[in-house]
Amino acid sequence: MSRMGQAPSRDGEFEFWRNHSQISLQPVAAPSILGLFGFAAATFVVATNLAGWYGTPDTQTFLFPFAAFTGGLAQFLAGMWAYRARDGLATAMHGIWGAFWLAYGVLFLLVAVGVLTPPTPFVALGYWFIALAAITWSGALAALAENLSLAVTLIALAAGATCQAIGQLADVSGWRTVGAWFFVISAVVAWYTATAMLLESAYRRVVLPMGRREAPDRPGSQPRHVIQFVAGEPGIKVGQ
Repeated sequence: MSRMGQAPSRDGEFEFWRNHSQISLQPVAAPSILGLFGFAAATFVVATNLAGWYGTPDTQTFLFPFAAFTGGLAQFLAGMWAYRARDGLATAMHGIWGAFWLAYGVLFLLVAVGVLTPPTPFVALGYWFIALAAITWSGALAALAENLSLAVTLIALAAGATCQAIGQLADVSGWRTVGAWFFVISAVVAWYTATAMLLESAYRRVVLPMGRREAPDRPGSQPRHVIQFVAGEPGIKVGQ
């Protein structure tokens, strides 16, 4: 067969597409800074109410806007940006808990306007927490391979969801209170983790240790891979 009749070689095809392709790179800041702060704020405010630190049972109807937007919208957006950063763990955890807080906000909006009355026991909410607990325990197991402070956040969160599931299904207030305390612990550790990531991003060095595996974690040490690219530098890194 003549050369005119031959199919183009793989090298030639590669050369053609390389010369006719345009690549657009977009820098991405660490999405978990936003996600963890949103989660910490919403979880702390709601969990302290559930634990009896303040308010009455009706206070929940005044908390739903904060929960829906701070813990829901902000965290869900962080999960989608984590998807762009190719961080599967952050995508899963921010995505599922962001969706939960949005659903929680809608639920108590309907309660506030009188469309729904929460039953006793709240079995449906108990099953919400069963699903959340199972997913979060999976995330905690994955986090143990990456970051100790994130793992502690997820372990406390999974424990809280487990206790809430039992408390809602069995209508035992003690289990719900214990679950709320676990949520408070998770919120505090999430705040610490987000603060550590924020300071590392700002100072370009480790300020607060997070128990990272296979990465510099001593205060003052330079991270092997910066948490985000410097301003104006194109590109995207895997993870956070």
